[in-house]
Amino acid sequence: MAEKRQLTIIEHLEELRGRLMKSAIALTVTTLFSFIFAKQFLQLLVAPMGETPPVSSSPTTSIVVFTKVALISGVALAMPVLVYQLISFIAPGLKPQEKRYLYFILPGATISFVAGAAFAYFVMLPTAIPFLKGFLGDIIEPNWFIDKYISFVTSLLFWVGLSFETPLLIFFLAKLGIVTPAVLSRNRKYAILAIAVISAVITPTPDPFNMILVMGPLILLYEIGILLAKLA
Repeated sequence: MAEKRQLTIIEHLEELRGRLMKSAIALTVTTLFSFIFAKQFLQLLVAPMGETPPVSSSPTTSIVVFTKVALISGVALAMPVLVYQLISFIAPGLKPQEKRYLYFILPGATISFVAGAAFAYFVMLPTAIPFLKGFLGDIIEPNWFIDKYISFVTSLLFWVGLSFETPLLIFFLAKLGIVTPAVLSRNRKYAILAIAVISAVITPTPDPFNMILVMGPLILLYEIGILLAKLA
């Protein structure tokens, strides 16, 4: 059986351009569609503020925030297409066995990300927002700007969602032979130290309770990753 012909650099660049164009078209369509329900999504994001919603810092802030929320929603809706284009571009360079791992992990990564974002929204924000609003509340009135608040919330959802993909990342690296369960177990103390640093960075409040609230699931996810590595 003849081997598949290797593409030239120009052909790779042309394929990349085609993938990027398709991704851009998908993102444009989903973003335009997201303008329909961007207001409802914005209401969902500010809901943790309770009866004291954020304020606008300028006449155009509301428009900028509305557009930003529509763009974020558009990216979320276009993600399956973006991931498909990414897989289609890198798959030819992988071995058949590696392709199977990739097609298995990417849907799981999407589910893990959604689970992490949900954890941040339903568990972390309800505890973090009251703490931040009440901290020095007798001295400083917590009138937060809507643009700063949306950036804060979306960043938290993104990084916590990303951290929930740790087990699948470990599984994929173990499948490729880059890491082993023995190495992961032997370096557990360093992993916990790294998790503590990461938790301190992404935790929205300086109190140890919320930091532990983030550390606990991350340590559990690392242990799940070790178990998955043993199955790899």
